[in-house]
Amino acid sequence: MISANNVTYRVGKKALFEDVNIKFTEGNCYGLIGANGAGKSTFLKILSGSLDTTNGDISVTPGQRLSVLEQDHFKYDKYPVMDTVIMGNARLYEIMKEKDAIYAKEDFSDEDGIRASELEAEFAEMDGWNAESDAATLLNGLGIDTGLHYSLMQDLNGSEKVKVLLARALFGNPDILLLDEPTNHLDIQSREILEEALQNYTGTVLYVSHDRYFINQTATRILDLTGGGLNSYTGNYDDYLEKKEHPSIDSSGGFKTVPAQDCRPGETGADSLPTKAAGKDDYLRQKEEQAKERKRQNQIKRIENRIEEIENRINELDELLVREEIATDVEKLMEINQEHETLDEELLALMEEWEALVD
Repeated sequence: MISANNVTYRVGKKALFEDVNIKFTEGNCYGLIGANGAGKSTFLKILSGSLDTTNGDISVTPGQRLSVLEQDHFKYDKYPVMDTVIMGNARLYEIMKEKDAIYAKEDFSDEDGIRASELEAEFAEMDGWNAESDAATLLNGLGIDTGLHYSLMQDLNGSEKVKVLLARALFGNPDILLLDEPTNHLDIQSREILEEALQNYTGTVLYVSHDRYFINQTATRILDLTGGGLNSYTGNYDDYLEKKEHPSIDSSGGFKTVPAQDCRPGETGADSLPTKAAGKDDYLRQKEEQAKERKRQNQIKRIENRIEEIENRINELDELLVREEIATDVEKLMEINQEHETLDEELLALMEEWEALVD
């Protein structure tokens, strides 16, 4: 289990989030959502330990292993693909390298023999003999051909690197898994494999994603980072939308969905709220409210469609940026970066508009 205890993070005078208290428990897959700039990736970095809090602390159950999807696609360029994946279990990789160094010695001493024996015991306990075959299975499943398993990371294209880094995060079945936009650059088959892996995962998963379909397929809880705090909802993205649409407060102060029997089959929203005999004014008021609700739902749908278009285009631009022929074309790079910035700004505005409409 991993938990945030009174966590606050400030950028200058602005608090991205303040006094956040939450426990992430085993068997749950948490989808972290919120507008761009709300601090989702920052919160993930704080949980991983790569960024310090302004106040508060993060605690992890002793003995549990935490794994993170790396965002730096060039960090492991000098390493072979297989090594990069196995590095996902840092202690296992350390043992492998130390063993290799000991056995490579020409003047192998008694002390070396004792140390090698200790390492072999720990290596076997961690199922080290199956490390390469397990890593190969992950890589093959994500579409990395066997012929690339011992190539250097620098020889892979951007999409292949993302898949290797994902295999690295999943390697060794960690207890806690933190993923930032895990479906970016993945093809349909790789996305399906990731979805299945998370559905069968027994540890704790927390990810940031704008991919609503992926969230629906995998999340068991939604965390909405807004207004400097975290709001928690049980279920997937559709459940979250339903609870935002029809919130009612239970005795514990949490949110619960309006019971299905309160709605006519096939209908949701204001059109489906229970009605009673009313005068002409009540009837006209109700029709006006229904018309407003339909307009709001149409606006939400339009924004979601545009968000999806922008996200797809941004993914295309990201793939272009890692191509060798683009990297040397200054004019093309400037053009791509300009379009990227414009789309990022539009995406941020749309996410804020979407959040306001949903609220």
